[in-house]
Amino acid sequence: MPFYHSLGVIPDKRHTVSRQLNGKLFQEELVGTQGFAGLSSLVYHLHPPTQVRQKGKPYSVKPTIAIDNGLNAMSFNGFDLKPEQDYLRSRKTLFVNQAMQIGLASPMQSTEYFYKNADADELIFVHKGSGILHTMYGSISFTYGDYLVIPRGTVYQIEFSVKDNRLLFVESVDPIFTPRRYRNDFGQLLEHSPFCERDIKRPENLKTYDETGEFDIFIKKKGMMFPYVYATHPFDVAGWDGYHYPYKFSIFNFEPITGRIHMPPPVHQTFESKNFVICSFVPRLYDYHPLAIPAPYHHSNIDSDEILYYVDGDFMSRNNIHAGQLTLHPGGIPHGPHPGAIERSIGQKETKELAVMIDPFNPVMITEEALKIEVGDYYKSWLTE
Repeated sequence: MPFYHSLGVIPDKRHTVSRQLNGKLFQEELVGTQGFAGLSSLVYHLHPPTQVRQKGKPYSVKPTIAIDNGLNAMSFNGFDLKPEQDYLRSRKTLFVNQAMQIGLASPMQSTEYFYKNADADELIFVHKGSGILHTMYGSISFTYGDYLVIPRGTVYQIEFSVKDNRLLFVESVDPIFTPRRYRNDFGQLLEHSPFCERDIKRPENLKTYDETGEFDIFIKKKGMMFPYVYATHPFDVAGWDGYHYPYKFSIFNFEPITGRIHMPPPVHQTFESKNFVICSFVPRLYDYHPLAIPAPYHHSNIDSDEILYYVDGDFMSRNNIHAGQLTLHPGGIPHGPHPGAIERSIGQKETKELAVMIDPFNPVMITEEALKIEVGDYYKSWLTE
């Protein structure tokens, strides 16, 4: 997120002598992406963050592809995904291309270990559940409707407060940002943006752990999981400042943009990356032209696939859709409202729908995990007889 933040104790000048109360130097670490040209933060550890006690045998976490070149509208019952105790084991990738992975998770317990994705920014949408995201930057509490954006390289633990957790996740090989058209040249969110800096919840309650011992960190890199054991607690940070840190944004803080006639999907855009966008469909007033058709028009996704994750409410353009369901409308063929949706939308004043839309700019491949929860013959759902 491109605005400055700091927590804890930091020296007046970067890269200068800064000592702890015991006289030892703070161990300065620059954490950033895109070489030295992207967003970064300077972090001050009690101990060097480089002390590895041992390494375990790496193992593959690459998803198994079932369909690598499809042109088929598909649907999936996300709540059919069986809960698992462990957070990492519960994460099931459903769609993948060279730029991203999209999946679901239903973990039942907090993580005793630490985890770091060394390849990708992670965006986690909380459909059910609550808890606290713990990082060296501080903690972020989360609940239903929250997006958690975790930059690559961030070591984290998740403390769940309940056992019934349902998460949608996106892993992006390119950084995830707020849309550029919402920001001025200085990074400030503009007046026409559907959210502002006040809605972005940054880490707080920085707690410094001065602990040595054995600390398990699982690091994901190039489809492999590398078990590491470090000699010091990864959250031994006394202070930090910069632009590179995890943050939270609630879908309920997205203020919808409406108009006299139907507005196109980009007005719902919430996040962007180089190869995809993410939109939030939230409760809103319908179009107010006297002859407006609130239902979306039929359209052809030529340049991107469209993945919709249904969260809550009545999604007015679809029939027989329920919470936790996903639909995939592939680029290259048209799709649009289900039979009857256009007529029944006319004259309606508002919608209570809540959904997350992901538009990958490159075709996604379907994994075996996705086929386990597929809704059969979804492509026939537009037939009128």
